Amino acid sequence: MMNTAALKSYIHAVENFPKPGIRFRDITPLLAAPEAFMAAITHMADATSAHDVQALVGIEARGFIFASAMAQHMQLPFFLVRKAGKLPRTTASIEYALEYGTDRLEIHLGDIQQPMKVALVDDVLATGGTANAAAGLLEQCGVEVACTSFLMELNGLGGRAVLNKYPVLPLLQYELEE
Repeated sequence: MMNTAALKSYIHAVENFPKPGIRFRDITPLLAAPEAFMAAITHMADATSAHDVQALVGIEARGFIFASAMAQHMQLPFFLVRKAGKLPRTTASIEYALEYGTDRLEIHLGDIQQPMKVALVDDVLATGGTANAAAGLLEQCGVEVACTSFLMELNGLGGRAVLNKYPVLPLLQYELEE
């Protein structure tokens, strides 16, 4: 199986996107390479399975890609945390602060049965605000967040500190200047 150094070669740095001064980590080459994508899913699933989770919860939108593939690999249920207004049935929601303003996340009520231990999954851990809000939403629904799993963590943006009450499991780590 491909190691993390090899997997990093599939993540491309794009300078000044989406605005000047930002280095964007493009995951589409990894998704387009079946062997690399499967290796990433296997590594992430292996680390997550050590936390005895009963389901995986993906954060909109790229978290859906990784959480659903991991859930299939682990033979576990997969649930969605979405932005407000995207789910058709009755939802639980949580509002959280953004750099400028607020946003809201929702999950279908009744999908996740209590008590349940879940892993919260997303593609990138940066500042941790969205992941922390999603974890708060799950806890509000009576669900235990056993761990958080990410394809990559951008060190130096404070996300790990924001999620300090949960095990943080990034597959790949990047320094800001890397």
